[in-house]
Amino acid sequence: MSTITVTAPAKVNLHLEVLGLRSDGFHELAMVMQSIDLADRLRFQNTADARISLRCDEPSLSIGDDNLVLRAALLLRERSGFNELGASIHLEKNVPIGAGLAGGSSDGAAALVGLNQLWGLGRSHAELEGLAAELGSDMPFCIRGGSQLCFGRGEVLEALPALRDPLAVLLLKDPQVSVSTPWAYQRCRDLHGESYLQGESAFEERRMALREAAWTKPIRTELPPPLRNDLQTVVEPQTPAVQKALQLLRSLPGTLAVAMSGSGPSCFALFPDLAASEQARDLLQTDLESAGLSAWCCPLRLSGVRIEP
Repeated sequence: MSTITVTAPAKVNLHLEVLGLRSDGFHELAMVMQSIDLADRLRFQNTADARISLRCDEPSLSIGDDNLVLRAALLLRERSGFNELGASIHLEKNVPIGAGLAGGSSDGAAALVGLNQLWGLGRSHAELEGLAAELGSDMPFCIRGGSQLCFGRGEVLEALPALRDPLAVLLLKDPQVSVSTPWAYQRCRDLHGESYLQGESAFEERRMALREAAWTKPIRTELPPPLRNDLQTVVEPQTPAVQKALQLLRSLPGTLAVAMSGSGPSCFALFPDLAASEQARDLLQTDLESAGLSAWCCPLRLSGVRIEP
């Protein structure tokens, strides 16, 4: 039987700006998202029984119809018109769950890319990104990956120049803590809604400011990202694990910048290279153990989900 393996990398937000409310009720965002070399692996195998099944080595993760891998697989099969297609999928989970790192979105994106290849459907990346946008705001980015400006709900992508330097992050997360993304956005609206921008012209002004920001051309050591995250301002005061992670990261020498990723609770520090991030992790080892925080050192990555050779 044919088998295909796909890597599904996580992301961090180098910039997350909440601009205001859209007519569809979602928030209008202006972001820079960046792939990192911390990835799940998904293996896809053809079956002859028209069934799509999912197994995972992480028992706490639902493998029911709410999982984005199955939702993506079912949507792709439905749009193909070939209802007899089947697949057995195994998910090796390395990206922490509920961490603000788009692990679930990346897994769903990997399902679209992997099954498109496995089933010989011949869909272009642009077509797959269109399907991904129907399933989740982060999913088109997860297919394309690298360094991207992300507008709208996050699904409108504009590529940034490729990274010039071997930047890396030190990620911290309390494995016992997760943050609800809908809660974070509702909290942001409750606290800051009165100051939201109004209308497309105001939104476009902020998009242009981000497009023209010197630090994005390209992202590099000598002019590191200032790391803005508007959700951090509402999540940090309510989440002791985020407060502790940020405190520890800010105490480190040699960091270029520190922030929370997405809606949290993962937090990260940016370093010039992987060796510097590993040295920083070693400095924090005792504090991490006493605080119950898990840590990962990851280079920034130039691509999104990819089929392994």
